[in-house]
Amino acid sequence: MKEWLVFLSEYAILVINAMALVVVVYATTEAFIKAVGLAAITHPPIEHTRAVWLRFARWLVAALTFQLAADIVETSITSSWEALGRIAVIAVLRTFLNYFLEKDVTEMDSRRQEIAKA
Repeated sequence: MKEWLVFLSEYAILVINAMALVVVVYATTEAFIKAVGLAAITHPPIEHTRAVWLRFARWLVAALTFQLAADIVETSITSSWEALGRIAVIAVLRTFLNYFLEKDVTEMDSRRQEIAKA
């Protein structure tokens, strides 16, 4: 039974990390294409530039959340303290990045709503 749980967990970790990779590749490609398009404009409106990076940040938050989920699953099958410590450090770093990235996204949304109301 334990072997099956480990096998399924390892497969789930791989799938979840693959999902995060797809999200990052898609988001990066989309942001790159939109940024190049804006660079072609002589004076692009600042709100368009911010919108591109805000959308990119949202995708990155999603990818970090997926990776954190994979880390949580990985802790359930890890038996050595060294591996658990490594996973914990990675999870803390991803949580830290996710927190501040989400904070920036929320702040930008608030600013955009204030500008729209004015």
